[in-house]
Amino acid sequence: METKLTIRLKKKVIDRAKDYAQNHKISLSKLVESYLESVTEHQKEEIEITPLVESLSGVIHLKDDLDLKKDYSNYLTDKYK
Repeated sequence: METKLTIRLKKKVIDRAKDYAQNHKISLSKLVESYLESVTEHQKEEIEITPLVESLSGVIHLKDDLDLKKDYSNYLTDKYK
């Protein structure tokens, strides 16, 4: 189903878009539709977790009292003595 859309744009932008569409032998409507389709379809994609990553999940168990910032700070202090 097609629906009409009214938008307000700067005249310079419209003129350049018309020239672009004409040079690429497509309608301005198709150009806008393609652009909107491309920017909205990628938002729906979710990152797929591969079986390898899934199998590695939970392999490392850290102590509850581990202070990563303190340990890293101590590491850097020792490294740059």
